[in-house]
Amino acid sequence: MERLRAPKLAEAIAEHIERLILEGVLRPGEKLASERDLAERLDVSRPSLRDALALLEQRGLLATGREGTRVTEFLAGLTDPLAGLLQSNEQVTADYFEYRTAVERLAAGLAAVRATAPERQAIRDCLAEMAAAHEVQNATREAEADIVLHRLIYAASHNLVILHVMRAFSEMLRRDIFFNRTSLFTNAEFREALLVQHRAIGEAVVAADPEAAETAAFEHLKFTGETVARTHRDAARADLAVRRLNRSTLLSG
Repeated sequence: MERLRAPKLAEAIAEHIERLILEGVLRPGEKLASERDLAERLDVSRPSLRDALALLEQRGLLATGREGTRVTEFLAGLTDPLAGLLQSNEQVTADYFEYRTAVERLAAGLAAVRATAPERQAIRDCLAEMAAAHEVQNATREAEADIVLHRLIYAASHNLVILHVMRAFSEMLRRDIFFNRTSLFTNAEFREALLVQHRAIGEAVVAADPEAAETAAFEHLKFTGETVARTHRDAARADLAVRRLNRSTLLSG
């Protein structure tokens, strides 16, 4: 019989780093430590590490440039073309909220059951940051805390598909693919409601109450979807009113 060979060290290192990426320990866009520091932390030789990084570059998970080695936005090949398609469809915003409502309701319930003590503390810290941003009326900072909170819940669900797919969607959300988030966060009434809703989700997860977490997530997405739809309708009506008022410019004198 042919003797089985132990995997090469470089392959073992590559598999280890790949698993860290899969688990969300290393995230898209993040820069890795220097080759020397990384080799020391993994307790491997620099040549073996270099070979491992090259393997991961071939797999499209890492990219090396002047500033060092980064985890690639490895879902960009899917999400970038998808973003272009979605932006051209008026129905997509409603579909987006329908999808998020289903997934985030499940994610919140799973997180309430599966979150570890450090993850629950991270959620507490994020809620505190959100409240602080709200207090000083920093809409940009508060909107960023919004994204962070949802990502913490995806991670705390310990469902790797939810983690990566929803993180990709949150990047699209940050780019205003579905709607203009900044304009919503300048609305004081909307921001007040969001703070209450986010607290309800986060506190239910921290309290390990899956039913309350699911309900809070559902109510939050329902409210946000309805608010966005109403905003779109109001904007469309305003545009129509302006066109009607200016119709004389299209007519002969």
